[in-house]
Amino acid sequence: MYSQITFREKIKVPPQLLGGDVEDAVKDSLKDQYEGRIDPDIGVVLAVKSIDNIEDGEIRPEDAGVYYPVDADVLTYMPELHEVVIGEVSEITEFGAFISLGPMEGLCHVSQIMDDYVSYNEEQHILAGEDGNKTLQEGDTVKARITAVSIDEDSHKVNLTMRQPGLGKLEWIEEEAEEMAEAAKAAEEQ
Repeated sequence: MYSQITFREKIKVPPQLLGGDVEDAVKDSLKDQYEGRIDPDIGVVLAVKSIDNIEDGEIRPEDAGVYYPVDADVLTYMPELHEVVIGEVSEITEFGAFISLGPMEGLCHVSQIMDDYVSYNEEQHILAGEDGNKTLQEGDTVKARITAVSIDEDSHKVNLTMRQPGLGKLEWIEEEAEEMAEAAKAAEEQ
């Protein structure tokens, strides 16, 4: 889930950024220190949106930088358990599909892709159901549910499933909706 978070922090502005506009220097330092960082409590910091308050800087004798107490708003992404997400298949392997969720990737294990026996075609990098009607390949857009999340400062793991109603490759979902509409229409006509 995407969120905007306000935090208060002392931001170090290195000496090479001093001498110009303080707000620009603080914002550049914030971006360097936080954007792209994974925090176990808030997820991935995507962008520094705004700086609401900059107080007077503090000079420390052991450091050439200046530390400014700052209130800032940042945009973050933290995957949440049971959240339904839409993503693009970025890689197919024999054990499943990696799905890009924007700033992170999740893994949909081969057992969680569809309600069918799934085989891996190594030459074409495709996962195919035994009945042959459903295939999954790189570039496909899918809807999945997050089943597990593990995030620390060094790594992250997001597990996904597509084996629930209304989930899967978008084409599969559309086909199921059409079939249901046709069945409902046929039932009305009887």
